[in-house]
Amino acid sequence: MKRTKHILLIVSVLILGGCELTEVDTISDITNDQYWSSQGDVESYLFGIYNKFRDTQNSTYYFEDRGDTFVPGLEAGLSTAWNQNLSPQNAPNWLTFYNLIHHCNLLLKHSADIEFQKAEDRNQIVAETYFIRAFTYFTLLKSWGDAPLELEPTESASKPQLPRAPKNEVMAQVLSDIDMALELFPGDGLVSKSRASRAAAHALRADVLLWKAKVLGGSDADLEAVIASVDAASAGVSLEQDFAKIYDTENKNGPEVIFSLHFDFEEKSGNEGDDLSHYSKNLKPRDIFVQDAVNFDDIPYARSGARSGYAPSPKLEAAFDENPDDIRKDISIIEAIAEDNSVIGVFDNKMRGTVVTENREYDSDIIVYRLAEMILFRAEALAALNRTGEAVAELNKIRNRAQIGNYNGDMGKNTVEYEILKERFRELYLELKRWPDLLRFHYAGTIDVYSEVPNLSGTNVPLYFPIPVVQIDRNPNLKQTEGYE
Repeated sequence: MKRTKHILLIVSVLILGGCELTEVDTISDITNDQYWSSQGDVESYLFGIYNKFRDTQNSTYYFEDRGDTFVPGLEAGLSTAWNQNLSPQNAPNWLTFYNLIHHCNLLLKHSADIEFQKAEDRNQIVAETYFIRAFTYFTLLKSWGDAPLELEPTESASKPQLPRAPKNEVMAQVLSDIDMALELFPGDGLVSKSRASRAAAHALRADVLLWKAKVLGGSDADLEAVIASVDAASAGVSLEQDFAKIYDTENKNGPEVIFSLHFDFEEKSGNEGDDLSHYSKNLKPRDIFVQDAVNFDDIPYARSGARSGYAPSPKLEAAFDENPDDIRKDISIIEAIAEDNSVIGVFDNKMRGTVVTENREYDSDIIVYRLAEMILFRAEALAALNRTGEAVAELNKIRNRAQIGNYNGDMGKNTVEYEILKERFRELYLELKRWPDLLRFHYAGTIDVYSEVPNLSGTNVPLYFPIPVVQIDRNPNLKQTEGYE
């Protein structure tokens, strides 16, 4: 979505109304007394919420850094998550996620009192908001496990500070919000692929139910429901025949995409003069580092805005090299080669951005869900149900698009599940999936994540994130994540 002056105003309102829920700050009066008066106010507020939603997803920290996808790049600036040295003193803060939830709660509350020209217009907006709240709580669940369930906006300093709700209660709330979204979406709910829709809600439901079944001790019924949700999410989309086009900025929201978060190279961040760039910039080189490469013109470098803090890992390269004909490797990874044939560096090639005035803007959309993942979700659920023949049939759809042919290995349940995990590694590289994938297959018994991730080897590091000690100081109802006490 392109930002208009009106949307920028709403973003400023959201910032003014920012509420750190665990600190129980009150919101600005502008949000209550002067704002909520018309349908247009609600519509514009939703656009502001989408901007905050994208901000929470525009990072590898929670979704990739703790996995096995990255090694240090040319300008290594490695996170505490990558180093697996998290502690209550350096813990990431969940307030950004709760700030987003707070604004969802505000819209859900105040939109009920505003007259809309058509009931379906209100239902569409409210459904999208329930989707965003569900997605955000699911992120909290995957990252921290137990989490406070804030379901009302904080509009008074007297609002009680909440303890962390158990994982199963957070899961139940996520599913309840998804059900509300599915109930409210008018028709297919498709305004654009960069906004939540009925198909996106089904995709999220499949994702959530896989976590429930494999991490939280769910049932075969949950796995059957995954398959039904995948089928519903997949209606109306098709696999992109050319894998390279999936992240091509001239082909945004192609036939495979179910839901994405939009970037535009003309967008700016909140700091004057700063560009708002896609997280993949942290795997791209500045031109000065690769200017002597013989394949310089093929590399997605930038004069500014790039910083190769991470590089694709040798383990990822080896996963691609298992199948020498895999077309995805060269599309996903590029090496800068010196004249003596040595490797200067290894970089992301999947999210190349847009060349603009002798520079490059990293403006690929964040693709949240696409059909290939739904196919692999279906394969995963079928394998977990020990229907490995059907699972491999789904797996082969992805393998054949990658031109590596059908899987013809052992058909045992654990072997097929591990093959699905490897296929997700290759197919969904850098799409913010790897750490949750590793956890899901770890808790299901397919892998030992401590053996799978080099930085976890020989440790007993907790797999959920800690919360900052300052949050516990401010809210004594909170308990530290197990293992960090």
